Amino acid sequence: MDADLDDLARRTRREVSGPHEEELHRRLTAVADPDDLAAVLTETQRPLWAREIAAFRLGCAGDRRAFEPLVLLLNHRDPDRCVSASYALTRLGDPRTAQAAAALATNERRVAYALTPVRLLTALRAPESAPALITTLNRRLTPGDPHWRVALACVEGLGALADERARPVLRTALTHPRLSAAASAALSRLP
Repeated sequence: MDADLDDLARRTRREVSGPHEEELHRRLTAVADPDDLAAVLTETQRPLWAREIAAFRLGCAGDRRAFEPLVLLLNHRDPDRCVSASYALTRLGDPRTAQAAAALATNERRVAYALTPVRLLTALRAPESAPALITTLNRRLTPGDPHWRVALACVEGLGALADERARPVLRTALTHPRLSAAASAALSRLP
């Protein structure tokens, strides 16, 4: 986690303004007490970067107090925040993670931010994973859908999961130029 925390610290340092925030940033990246980190999640008027560091560190340590903040970050408009949250959620090991990722991946109003939840579902290999990826991919196969990267992640995820239930949607994906190669590879992995 040290390298990942270093990456997070470097990225969030760009958002710090003023000496008070610089001190807070140093403290959050160094503090060892989980209660101190958890307090940041509930204190008012803390910057988003501070909450992200606290949630990331707690999640990686397996502290379930980080679950809700990490799920919120998983669906953030900033892709780096999504990836950071996904990493921490994977290490958190909370049984609610797959259900939350499935809800985010299948939420049509937030589909522009579904790429990381789709990839997280693939990594989790949970019972919710394949059904959510199938649903999301089905919706992306309509003509003119602009979210082809989400569709591609679904196809790749379904190939990695090798779930027989994906066969019909993967066959349909074969007809889409941006998806056909990945769909063919995914179909070859099915039993």
